[in-house]
Amino acid sequence: MRLHLPLTFLLAMCAAQLTHAEIYKCVDVEGRTTYTNDRSIARGCKAIQQDQPISSMPAPPRSSNAAPASPSTFPKVSPNDQRARDDSRRQVLDKELATEETALAEAQKQLSEQESIRQGDERNYQKVLDRLQPFKDKVELHKRNIEALRREISNLR
Repeated sequence: MRLHLPLTFLLAMCAAQLTHAEIYKCVDVEGRTTYTNDRSIARGCKAIQQDQPISSMPAPPRSSNAAPASPSTFPKVSPNDQRARDDSRRQVLDKELATEETALAEAQKQLSEQESIRQGDERNYQKVLDRLQPFKDKVELHKRNIEALRREISNLR
C-alpha cells in the first residue's frame, strides 16, 4: 500500500505536465483580442507566457448614450429640412399602412369566401386545408406588414 502512494503521486504530476497547453493571443483586423489554445486557429497569433494572468471577463459594453463623433466634412441637415423629411416619410408610411389595411380586408374576404366553398373532390379534410393555405398565408403576410408599418410609424419623432 505504501509503495502505491508515491507511484500515484508521480503519475499525477506527469499527467499535470501533459495537460499544460500553449495559449495564443490573437488580434483580428478590427482590433478585437481573443485567446485560444487551438494551434489551427492560432496561425499568425503570438504565444503568451504561461505565468501571465488572463482575464476571461468580456469587455464592458460601449455606452449607447455616447453618439459617435462625425467628421467635420460630414454633411449637416437643418432642423427644418429634417422635419420636412420626417413629415414626408410619415405620409408615405401612412399611405402604405392604408394600402395594407385595404389589402388585408380583401384577403380576409377571399379567405372567408373560400372557406364557405366545398368542392366535391375534397372528402379528405387535408385537401381543404391545402386549398385554403395560400389564402391564410396572404392574410398573415398583410397582418405582419401592418404590424411592421405601425412599429415604424411609432418610432418616428
